Amino acid sequence: MSERPKQVIGEVVWRDLTVDDASGVRDFYAEVVGWKTMDMEMPAPEDGPGAGEVYSDYVMQSVDPDGEVDAVGGVCHARGGNRGIPPQWLLYVRVADLDASVAAATARGGEVLHGPRSMGNGSMAVVRDPAGAVLGLWAD
Repeated sequence: MSERPKQVIGEVVWRDLTVDDASGVRDFYAEVVGWKTMDMEMPAPEDGPGAGEVYSDYVMQSVDPDGEVDAVGGVCHARGGNRGIPPQWLLYVRVADLDASVAAATARGGEVLHGPRSMGNGSMAVVRDPAGAVLGLWAD
């Protein structure tokens, strides 16, 4: 049985950039930073722009001198479940209880921009703090 990595509350667990033209931006970062890319097929959005259209978002990968590949973030289309997420590099931080963290954010003068919603093996939300900075929250 393999051990699951220790899950540290408060650690940055992912980075995403959500934009209208993810394919063009993917190519920008591949050229500028040297990241490799991997397509990740996404379910077709049920409504809004691109409804019914299957598309791919992109996993951006670094490659070390030995050829080891490591996923470092995503470049995503602002469609479907990602519609409404601001177009900026967004850090996702692991929290113990997503609902409690969202409630704390709003109680402390922040606002929820997106979610909470299920995603893969966890759930996420995007919040804006009272100063205007945006952060993704992730719970396993």
